Amino acid sequence: MKIYSLTIREEHLAQLKNHLLRDDGCEHAAYLLCSKALIRHDPWDRCAHTKYLVSKVIPVPDDQIVDSRPDMVTWRTASFVRLLKEAAANDQIMAIVHNHPAGMPWFSSQDDANEPDLVQLAVNRNGAGTNLISLILAGDEQLAGRVWLHPKARAYEPLRMIRVIGTRYDLHYPERGGSALIPALQRQSLALGNALNSDLRKLRVGIVGCGGTGSAVGMLLARLGVGQLVFIDNDIVDQTNLNRLHGARQADADAMRPKVEVMSREISEMGLGVRVVPIEAWVGDPGCRDALRACDFIFGCTDDHEGRLFLNRFSYYYLIPVIDVGLAIEVGKEDPPSVKSLDARVTVLGPHHTCLSCRNVIDPEIARAEAMRRNNPAEYELRKAESYVVGEGNPNPSVVTFTTELACMGVNELIHRLQGFRGTDGAATNRVRKFHLNEDRRPGHKPGPSCPVCSSESIWGKGDTEPFLGRVG
Repeated sequence: MKIYSLTIREEHLAQLKNHLLRDDGCEHAAYLLCSKALIRHDPWDRCAHTKYLVSKVIPVPDDQIVDSRPDMVTWRTASFVRLLKEAAANDQIMAIVHNHPAGMPWFSSQDDANEPDLVQLAVNRNGAGTNLISLILAGDEQLAGRVWLHPKARAYEPLRMIRVIGTRYDLHYPERGGSALIPALQRQSLALGNALNSDLRKLRVGIVGCGGTGSAVGMLLARLGVGQLVFIDNDIVDQTNLNRLHGARQADADAMRPKVEVMSREISEMGLGVRVVPIEAWVGDPGCRDALRACDFIFGCTDDHEGRLFLNRFSYYYLIPVIDVGLAIEVGKEDPPSVKSLDARVTVLGPHHTCLSCRNVIDPEIARAEAMRRNNPAEYELRKAESYVVGEGNPNPSVVTFTTELACMGVNELIHRLQGFRGTDGAATNRVRKFHLNEDRRPGHKPGPSCPVCSSESIWGKGDTEPFLGRVG
């Protein structure tokens, strides 16, 4: 078994709507070029999963249309062949898109008859094993799609999910809003609608870091009804963090139990049907890649700069929104200490959002020191003794009420982007809650002019590359 899904950016969908959904009531057509994310082992379905990431929209011009009616469209294939050449040169896959003005949500018999010819043309041009994606944009702006595998056998697989990412996150899948209401989530549906419950049940969400904030994020997502969670952390429960880790017990600290195991146990015992995958590893470990690529969204709850640096790049390459959260407390040296600042930050990463490096959240020197400590501990200890590394020192102060409220801020940002409860301008790319001043702020930062992550589109949706994320080491 193999599953397929597709991610498209909000502005690309707007281009499609502008070209396809016209007042003439006829069908029109466009092409997409898509990069790939090949997941060899989906951690929840335990099978291969291919994600297609839209990188370019190419409208089929009206002068290439042979016939356009309310129930069909045909066009000359010269442009199709040219784009097949471009797709092959860039290791991409093509998609054809057309609209159904009457709102028909799936492919017509005419589509079934015509599309295998285009698939055969793609195979003839780009070789055996070439696939072709086909998408429908219905009159009600709903999306559906399939992946053609074999033209002669007329074999295809439906796209399990189509994600639209931008200021809002829109999910398109056949059963959306039609699933049975889960009794435990009934009051939630009264407030925010059953469509949100359906979306949450479909989601695959990663939580990187299971400390005070990450454990709270995990508990909240599970109780909201998120269907699939993966926890990534290589730390254990101990006495110093026992009071902040939601779900942790004294016995866990005594047994030096991995935090991911504690989260998996606690959520499984809720009985809400959440499928939990614990991974005891650092987020940049190659063994985490399939799980991360399989996610729809990721919460960055790690406090190490190297981990943030990894997620910062990963989000843009794979079009997977990352909600990064952090708490900074500055206190005086007197006893009891005075609170000089107490800031909770929620930052959303992805195309058209300024990255963590350009926001000065990540310190590259500390990230390098952390990498050295992980990969070459002997060298790290030597350099630490010689004061050539930074980042060592006393542990950062932390309080469970503030880490928990920070988790609520991050999860509520996800809810808004799925459901829109805050209204048109409710999304916050960067929100800082200053607890000591009792106020919220939205600090703005522009991408650095030479930032390889957020200042240009060159890596957005690039997907799998060699080396991974375009970096050596």
